[in-house]
Amino acid sequence: MERPNHDPMQRRPHGSTDAWVDGPDGRFWGTYGAAGLLLAHPDAGVLLQHRAIWSHHGGTWGVPGGARKQDEPAEFAAIREADEEGGVPPDLVRVLGTSVFDIGYWSYTTVLARSVEFFEPIVGDAESIAIRWVPFEDVAGLPLHPGLASSWPALRSRLVELDPELR
Repeated sequence: MERPNHDPMQRRPHGSTDAWVDGPDGRFWGTYGAAGLLLAHPDAGVLLQHRAIWSHHGGTWGVPGGARKQDEPAEFAAIREADEEGGVPPDLVRVLGTSVFDIGYWSYTTVLARSVEFFEPIVGDAESIAIRWVPFEDVAGLPLHPGLASSWPALRSRLVELDPELR
């Protein structure tokens, strides 16, 4: 008898927004794309999530985020996911701008935002090992999710461009 697949990512219902999308450039999470919140605070740094080992690129640090629902604006999806995963109070988030990675059949939107006041994040679900504020200068030294690792220098510059207090 074959053992059942115990990978939590593979047990999501088919047809759901929480599903893999396959295409010529690879496999990506989120039927309608995905979004993440790069939340910054001038004194605390950026809010990062240490991804659960069982997740895609598990054990790396990234921004809280996940699959978008059908017709859900990226900004709303990113804030919703950050609230679910890290206890981010939506009323403390001021959206500054977005950065979109679009390969045609799938897209990921990084929502750049500022926390209007400091708060202590909490691990809100099993997708996180930890969630914490990381000083800007320490981000590149962490084992980052590959998407964040490749985009961090440009995202960091964009945060400062959008809000000079985030130096």
